[in-house]
Amino acid sequence: MTARLVLINPDYTRLWFGQAVSSVGDAVFSTTLVLWVATVLAEGRSWAPMAVSGVLLATGISVLVIGPLAGVFVDRWDRRRTMLRTEVVRGGLVAVLTALSFLPVDALPVGVWLAIVYATVLTLNAASQFFTPARFSVIGDLVTGEADRARAAGIAQATAQTAWIIGPPLAAPLLFTAGLQWALLLNALSYAVSYVVIRSIGADRRAAGSEKPGGGDTAQPKSLLREFAEGIRFFRRSRFLVALTVLAVIGQFGTGALSTLNIFFATDNLHMPVHLYGYIGTAMGLGGIVGALCAGRVVQWIGASRTTWAGLIVSGLLLFVYSRQTGFVGGVVLLFVFTVPLTMLNTAMAPLLLDAAPAEFRGRVVSVFYPVTRLASMLSAVLSGWLASSALRDVGGSVAGIRFGPVDTVFAMSGALVVLSGVYAWAALPRGEAGAGPAAAPGESVPVAPRGSAQ
Repeated sequence: MTARLVLINPDYTRLWFGQAVSSVGDAVFSTTLVLWVATVLAEGRSWAPMAVSGVLLATGISVLVIGPLAGVFVDRWDRRRTMLRTEVVRGGLVAVLTALSFLPVDALPVGVWLAIVYATVLTLNAASQFFTPARFSVIGDLVTGEADRARAAGIAQATAQTAWIIGPPLAAPLLFTAGLQWALLLNALSYAVSYVVIRSIGADRRAAGSEKPGGGDTAQPKSLLREFAEGIRFFRRSRFLVALTVLAVIGQFGTGALSTLNIFFATDNLHMPVHLYGYIGTAMGLGGIVGALCAGRVVQWIGASRTTWAGLIVSGLLLFVYSRQTGFVGGVVLLFVFTVPLTMLNTAMAPLLLDAAPAEFRGRVVSVFYPVTRLASMLSAVLSGWLASSALRDVGGSVAGIRFGPVDTVFAMSGALVVLSGVYAWAALPRGEAGAGPAAAPGESVPVAPRGSAQ
């Protein structure tokens, strides 16, 4: 008999495989679009950086505008069917863009091409706002127990990190040798694979994606705003969910500086040649994989709550130490080590968020939590850039032989904020098991660190 790889259970393994294929396709797709906009559509134009930022802006708008309301529909609908339908929408959109990409670039004005790219990215990410909470709910039903849920979140984190190590190096050769259309086609096929895998999940359809408990198709649906308000009230009344959100937001403000300023720190403070900057992303990606794979055992050993607050404190201290580095090797090693506990705490928050959200509220809980943390990430990136270029621009000197400047000062302040969020988590999170009471809280993988910084 041939041995088969099984992660936690067969249905979760199928779901993981679909995510792995889709994640690699997304990484290739995202990198390819940025490269194509920067090097083809806007080549040599003074507004090229603005054109590229439009891709990121379209992603952020979909998360902040569509995300909070998507959870209401996810809680109404069959979760498994929701995942299938979003894969059809996303695969169809990319297929249309693939067909258009066979046209010569000069067949359409640059403004039209950019509008098509932005509209596609916006719609793709809008569909993702339905897919993510639906998948979160399905995993909550397929995987039970704090340790196994932490393992599932760790596997998901490791898979995402690996995809962003594999995907970008594939994107450039595909774009510049095979052409844009083949990179896009790869992503469209990845959605088709994900669709087939989701359909193959053989668990009880009601347990792994049922209609809203107590309602279903026979119940008279409430108004959209009423259900959304119910979700907000539930979220607000759960002190555990509020605590998780507050510490995640503080953590985002602490680590968001890396996504904006790390390139300047690497070249100025670590004296790193620009062509070696990719090693930083590799180091953080590898650290994320190690942390994600170890998180399940750590949670089983000390519990999700302790892993969360301890991970924040250790990560904050390591970020402060990183801010004092002056060499390339030391900086890369510190970033690797820093990412390990950071990913562990992200993973540990998964069982906490799941335990806190009853099945009928999971979609709305996720659709509130993630946009809030995404907004915090965006604000932290903007604030850190403003501090380094304006308020702290002239900061410099030395104290007790230790030199400091604007960027490393921001990093040191960020480390202090992360430690502060760890102290808050230690005081606010329960000392017992995550699911010990109605106020307990769970989560998939909560992005305390901005994705771009680790990829």
